[in-house]
Amino acid sequence: MITVQVLRKTQEATGICSYELARADGAALPAFSAGSHIDVQVPGGLTRQYSLCNDATEQHRYRIAVLRDPASRGGSVAMHDALKEGDTLQISEPRNHFPLVHAQKTILLAGGIGVTPLLCMAQRLAAIGADFTLHYCTRSADRTAFRDEIAASPFAANVKFHYDDGDAAQKLDLAREIAQPQAGTHLYVCGPTGFIDWVTKTAAQQGWPSEQVHLEYFGAAPQDTAGDQAFDVKIASSGAVYRIPADQSVAHALQQHGVEILMSCEQGVCGTCITRVLEGECDHRDLYFTDDEKAKNDQFTPCCSRARSKLLVLDI
Repeated sequence: MITVQVLRKTQEATGICSYELARADGAALPAFSAGSHIDVQVPGGLTRQYSLCNDATEQHRYRIAVLRDPASRGGSVAMHDALKEGDTLQISEPRNHFPLVHAQKTILLAGGIGVTPLLCMAQRLAAIGADFTLHYCTRSADRTAFRDEIAASPFAANVKFHYDDGDAAQKLDLAREIAQPQAGTHLYVCGPTGFIDWVTKTAAQQGWPSEQVHLEYFGAAPQDTAGDQAFDVKIASSGAVYRIPADQSVAHALQQHGVEILMSCEQGVCGTCITRVLEGECDHRDLYFTDDEKAKNDQFTPCCSRARSKLLVLDI
């Protein structure tokens, strides 16, 4: 882990603050690429993932932005209410599960706070003179983080703002904007689950190949757990079998028996806890694996996923 200090905390929009992080001694931070995120140990002991939204050529600082969500599991509220300038944080090195690929044209589609990795992408694409458009959808102008910064940027002409409370003419007509799939064009989408689902379903209806549509979720969709039942997990290395209660995750249940699985987001978003499955059928509840990867049943996310079979044998 890396120790950083909060150099600056800025109100970027209603309910959204940005945090500029740097080493206290001013030393360089590990390099990162557009689309990267870091794990942050937030006040209260939780670990959350936040995308880096500053220029990827910078190594003297990282910048993240956090939406205050009272319905969250505590991370965003702690960041807004407990964290102040001068405080120190523990963070991971940057990781990138959402990288830019070379494309003739790039269309970036941001929903709310999902703009953070796409802002970094826009900075990179502008720097290399690439052909791109950023569609930035928010509830209203006052909830649009980095609006003034984007408007003053060299790529301002590449950005289109769309407000839910604005007139119909300025709202995003997604079906029209992505009506013609092009072999050299790639789509990137980030934001709430509903926004991403809208984009991906529209893209599929318009005939976009899945390999040209890239996405990153900011949180898992609520799960209906009413029908959850207990099942068994066998640890391949020891042969031990443990019962997983209906109301407890695999990772937490195993932890109580001294079997530690590294976790981070606990929502099936980041991929930190991925574990190989040797036998059994998984009930995948993550947002990390593709449908094809889930169908193989050879790995799952024990932080949130469960079993359809009575037994799962894990490669632990």
